[in-house]
Amino acid sequence: MTFSSKLIEKAVEAFASLPGIGRKTALRLVLHLLKQDKTVTEQFASALLAMRDGIQDCRICHNLADEAVCQICADARRDRSLVCVVENIRDLMAIEDTGQYRGLYHVLGGIISPIEGIGPADLNIDSLFERIKQDEIKEVIMAISPTIEGETTVYYLSKKLQPSGVAVSAIARGVSFGGDLEYADELTLGRSIVARVPYTR
Repeated sequence: MTFSSKLIEKAVEAFASLPGIGRKTALRLVLHLLKQDKTVTEQFASALLAMRDGIQDCRICHNLADEAVCQICADARRDRSLVCVVENIRDLMAIEDTGQYRGLYHVLGGIISPIEGIGPADLNIDSLFERIKQDEIKEVIMAISPTIEGETTVYYLSKKLQPSGVAVSAIARGVSFGGDLEYADELTLGRSIVARVPYTR
């Protein structure tokens, strides 16, 4: 792809560095912005900078938040006896989109994967145990993608949670083994949460 302008080339490269955007799509986006009023581009850039500077981890569940505590943790209408453990933010968003779950969450920030050198100490596991000690949590739902690494993580967590006496459940297998939660359709994922079953080791 040949460019008559170095500025356009740099802008295309910036957009193309984003996941799922190729150079042709990046060029379309750049040309679209050039056709708009300058204020549109300024608002676009300002929104990105504000997001990058302002977003932080929720100190309770590790979700993305504007403040120290995310909107979900701060919502008094949520069922505080339920905590849904997810691998990442995308999985949390996928479950929220189903509209079937009204409890709280805990984002691990990954899953145990010895091959990739990721162990329990690299994840947000200690803070989960602290929440269970301090809060009135009665059930922990393991909503982790059903892969080998995911199953290893669920097994590890369930063993560690056993002495606490808290109920541990897993999402029903409407989600196929080896699949990622973020790609499951809302109906299947919603039913999997509602039809969760006690986790057996």
